[in-house]
Amino acid sequence: MTNYTSDGYLLLEDGRIWRGNLYGSPPPALGEVVFNTGMSGYQEVIYDPSYWGQIVVMTVPHIGNTGVNREDYESVRPFLSGFIARAFELPSSWRSEQSLENHLTDHAIPGLSGIDTRSVTRHLRTVGCLKGGVFSAETSLEAAREQVEAHPSISGIDGAIKVTCPKPFDWNITNHPRWSGLLERAEGLKKYRVAVIDYGVKANILCRLVEVGCEVRVFPCNSSAEEVAEFNPDGLFLSNGPADPAAVAGAVPFSQHFLGKLPIFGICLGHQLLALAAGGKTYKMKFGHRGINHPVAERADGRVLVTVHNHGFAVADDPLPKGSVVTLRSLNDNSIEGLDFPDLNAFSVQFHPEASPGPHDAGNLFMEFRKRMGG
Repeated sequence: MTNYTSDGYLLLEDGRIWRGNLYGSPPPALGEVVFNTGMSGYQEVIYDPSYWGQIVVMTVPHIGNTGVNREDYESVRPFLSGFIARAFELPSSWRSEQSLENHLTDHAIPGLSGIDTRSVTRHLRTVGCLKGGVFSAETSLEAAREQVEAHPSISGIDGAIKVTCPKPFDWNITNHPRWSGLLERAEGLKKYRVAVIDYGVKANILCRLVEVGCEVRVFPCNSSAEEVAEFNPDGLFLSNGPADPAAVAGAVPFSQHFLGKLPIFGICLGHQLLALAAGGKTYKMKFGHRGINHPVAERADGRVLVTVHNHGFAVADDPLPKGSVVTLRSLNDNSIEGLDFPDLNAFSVQFHPEASPGPHDAGNLFMEFRKRMGG
């Protein structure tokens, strides 16, 4: 396909404008404008379903030099609304199968380059993430403002239902050992049956579960407790996903049904849903955490983990979920990064221990989940 190139601009709901060059699919792109500070891993960002409904601004100035390849897909397709970078480069990696520009064109994702992404990031850090849109230069500001104002806020939106799988499926794929580094793998050990609730699950989460000896079945997020129970799982996994945790239909009573009956592990949105199920509350953060180098500290011994983040909501400190112990805190803003429910055999983390992209500091939490299921 031929890339769509022309002059265009980014407009935020507060009236701020940045002008640049369009590429990929013709605009408009509408959504919540957020920034990601990762120095690498843009393909995994594009394929993370947690970015549904968002226009992502990459703070690193050069994007595209590793191209796109099928091995690094994290979902069946990209779900984000738009993609912005300071400059887009031609691929030069031996693993590249397609340029980033052509890939976004094929998936009907508008993009914008040639703007001062540092300026956008500083503005969003000051005022908070805002609704916005990418438009062609031919679109009048009045028409663009009307579209941005009419676009719904991500608060109060059930994004999980937009990205979940249509029906249950089994997963038995693992990563090549070269990507696992020092992470534990459970070769030849007893298998544990894990029901994964797909609120927007990333592929590497499923790979890591298989690598620590799990027999994985993925269920749509609107599955009933009875449907999941028929699988006779040894453990329940609540996945990451987009938008507002408090708006995910049926998620709280579903989790409550299994609390105390099965070992439960939650990541990101799953962490927030587990907290809600235990009587906690969530709140929308000013500009969220999105990047691959966020430090979190273990409360027990002060050990610091460098972790991958992608979330705009967090679990509130007041009130803490019933029966919970805070296990990890963000060293950037002291927000809750981990919870344990010792009497219910459940635990959760706000960050992404599966990485893809990012460091593997917390990767052995998957082995901790296995241990909680019996070994």
